[in-house]
Amino acid sequence: MIKTLTSYLVFSLFLLIRGNAMASSPESVLDISGLRQPGGMHPRVQIDYVKKQIKAKKQPFLDGYHQLLKYAATAQMHETHALIDFSVPGYYVDSANHRKNSKSLQSDSFDAYACALAYQLSGEAKYAQEAIRFLNDWAAKNTQYSDADGSLVMSYSGTGLVMAAELLSDYKGWKQEDRQEFFIWVGNVYRKACNQIRNRKNNWGDWGRFGSMLSAQLLADQSEMAENIRLIKSDLFSKIAQDGHMPHETARGANGIWYTYFSLAPITASMWVGYQATGENLFAYSQNNVSVKSAMDYLYQYNLKPEEWTWFKNPRPGSPGTWPGNLLEAMSGVYQDAQYAAYAKQAQPICYDFHHFAWTFPSLMKVQLTPFK
Repeated sequence: MIKTLTSYLVFSLFLLIRGNAMASSPESVLDISGLRQPGGMHPRVQIDYVKKQIKAKKQPFLDGYHQLLKYAATAQMHETHALIDFSVPGYYVDSANHRKNSKSLQSDSFDAYACALAYQLSGEAKYAQEAIRFLNDWAAKNTQYSDADGSLVMSYSGTGLVMAAELLSDYKGWKQEDRQEFFIWVGNVYRKACNQIRNRKNNWGDWGRFGSMLSAQLLADQSEMAENIRLIKSDLFSKIAQDGHMPHETARGANGIWYTYFSLAPITASMWVGYQATGENLFAYSQNNVSVKSAMDYLYQYNLKPEEWTWFKNPRPGSPGTWPGNLLEAMSGVYQDAQYAAYAKQAQPICYDFHHFAWTFPSLMKVQLTPFK
């Protein structure tokens, strides 16, 4: 009880600091306009833009919206699955229990995210209430993660919960004590998992940074946002080789194309969140003609022609309706790349609804660096 009381006192102080930060003048050293909620993965300008497209019955927004509402309606029939100890053994050691325990978070995370996004786009409180049901369950029950893959799966699957909370930032029906408990969970459990792995050099680090950035956005932690941006810049050109391949990921045998995607998804999502928060465009960050676009082009090329992949015979490619279609759909708007758009268009509206959550609704939630109009 003393520990709980202390946590709430600390959180109350956090709320005061957060409130002061949100009221900072535009002349602050770091522009925190992007930290005003909702922000992060879905800034207000993007949400307002998508709502206009839906109202005008434009595609693929309208079909994507109807798809989202179906997911949100289905979520209302699902039970919550929070675990006290989110224990996830290594996939290659115990795949059955890895999948079983991972699914508990993945299912709840997607449902919460879908419902929260449906609330923002529709304005209907029933969706917000459903999202809160999942957030409250994890905040109340989950106290830790463990085993070989606990931190990794917590990082990449829990993104949906944090994005849902961000999308509910303007919803007054979320009880203050429940909201506080969720924020405490993010700080004490989720962000801890992310920060534990964010210095790793492969996709583990990429997911850790993305989750940490989402947490920084939710908690209005400018220093953590800045640190994650620094980390991305610090090793980007050791992650991506001169020809665009990603050495840590292409080494993964038959799954090399998948792991290349699995690294680029959180890297690009982190860059998007960072751009909203600070205005720094890491999508254009390059060195000796090497950039994230180089790696994206490499992924695009060999996903189309896996027989030309030199790292392993007969690698597993993805498809437009799953991966890397979701990533290419999102990045087609960032880079204005017609090839990416054409690849994804055949599967619109794309929804990547399991395992990890970065570019989950890319056909609906358009991404672009130019102003939304």
